[in-house]
Amino acid sequence: MAAPSAVAETEGIRPSLPLTDARAQLPGLKAFPADPVGDAKALAHIAEWCGAYTPWTAPEAGGEILEGGGAGVWLDATGCAHLFGGEAKLTRMLIARIQRLGFTARVGLAETPGAAWAVARFGHADRAELDGNKGDVGRIVPPGGVRAALTPLSVMALRLPVDVVEGLYGLGLRHVGDLLNVPRAPLTARFGDVITRRLDQALGQVFEPISPRPETLPMRVRVMPAEPLGQHTDIAVGLKRLLRQLEARLRRKHLGARRLVLNLYHVDGEVSRASIGASRPARDADHLFRLFADRLEGLDPGFGIEVMALAAPVTEPLSPEQIPLASRRSRSVSAELGALVDRLQNRLGTENVMRFDLRESHIPERAAAPVPVFHAGPPASPPPSTCRRPVRLLPQPETIEATAMIPDGPPVMFRWRRVLYRISWAEGPERIAPEWWLKTVPWHRPWDPETRDYYRLEAAAGSRFWVFREGLYRTAGELPEDPPRWYLHGLFA
Repeated sequence: MAAPSAVAETEGIRPSLPLTDARAQLPGLKAFPADPVGDAKALAHIAEWCGAYTPWTAPEAGGEILEGGGAGVWLDATGCAHLFGGEAKLTRMLIARIQRLGFTARVGLAETPGAAWAVARFGHADRAELDGNKGDVGRIVPPGGVRAALTPLSVMALRLPVDVVEGLYGLGLRHVGDLLNVPRAPLTARFGDVITRRLDQALGQVFEPISPRPETLPMRVRVMPAEPLGQHTDIAVGLKRLLRQLEARLRRKHLGARRLVLNLYHVDGEVSRASIGASRPARDADHLFRLFADRLEGLDPGFGIEVMALAAPVTEPLSPEQIPLASRRSRSVSAELGALVDRLQNRLGTENVMRFDLRESHIPERAAAPVPVFHAGPPASPPPSTCRRPVRLLPQPETIEATAMIPDGPPVMFRWRRVLYRISWAEGPERIAPEWWLKTVPWHRPWDPETRDYYRLEAAAGSRFWVFREGLYRTAGELPEDPPRWYLHGLFA
């Protein structure tokens, strides 16, 4: 047996009991195959849904065979309880919502994770009755009352392995209070440090770290409407309210958001989200709402949304900008450019809105690279002003058949894509030597690159081209190599 129901537990069925013994003890018992993978997914989903009440949630890690039964979710309610009217109201609300999803829930609230785990599972007089939802299933330990709350509980409340619990029972140590007065040296010698470690963690004498499932974010605002939201217009109104609250917090800290995530918690336990990004730090609520506009259309309210939360995972410093007094603009030019880029990136994708940045290279196809619009990389030296080059190059230089009057001269005609062009004007060459210090493989040759001579050509029909000859003609007595080849690299407007 892995997880007996409340009715089965009242008949004496325990998780460690073999299935045949359980059926012999309870003939009408119904058994279903265990699904640990599915249970883990469901628990992670519940932990995500609990983010509506606190940003710090985590499913209970498995792996240890413990008494107490049931899976759990860790919640850090520090600083959150007052949003729901206090710890008692928060506890009742959590229990009611979990039960509405079809699960049995018991809640423990204490100063330490170990104490909360203990009172949630063993802090009630009749667990079987409480599992049947016939009484209060929330237990709150007041500040400073951890020791008093743990003393009457069974040693199973310390999250001890089954064999350790059985060993303690054999020694007559059945309650946590019995362990408080026993010397620790004999216990450690017989059972190891698991008992003392768990006891110190529950009492708060040893720190117990628990990692939250999502990363906790300081910049997070939430709203809980009086009634579940079922219309897109209601979601938009709630989002505007969240953006105003977030803008005020960001402004106080002189920050701007680079990424925002909107989480919608549904009444049926589902969680939907939408996210946007900004090319530069931004906090203007109206601008950020326009970025969310397209995302809201794809969100389905379902049976209703009971909590909305907005978080800023990525923030950067954002100082106030001085607008010229003579300008009628409400924002600076850079801010308006940033707003335009944000709208384009969120509609077309960040990888489709780029600009070209100069690179320290003489090779034309490596002299610039696409980068984000507001990428702040190290400045590179621009090419000399005497080098007039086309703004746009071909994806790769294409081979042409060129004819020149003299071997080292510009072509007088060439054929490209089966079309013959006769040249009426030529200028050049612009010689580019190979970058021998980089040891890079060129775009088409698996051996060392050759020197290039670039020419600007104008055909008789008016078209202008940028071509180059790769390689130099050899003089008499030098070793024969492949003859130079001609390529078309760009077109002038």
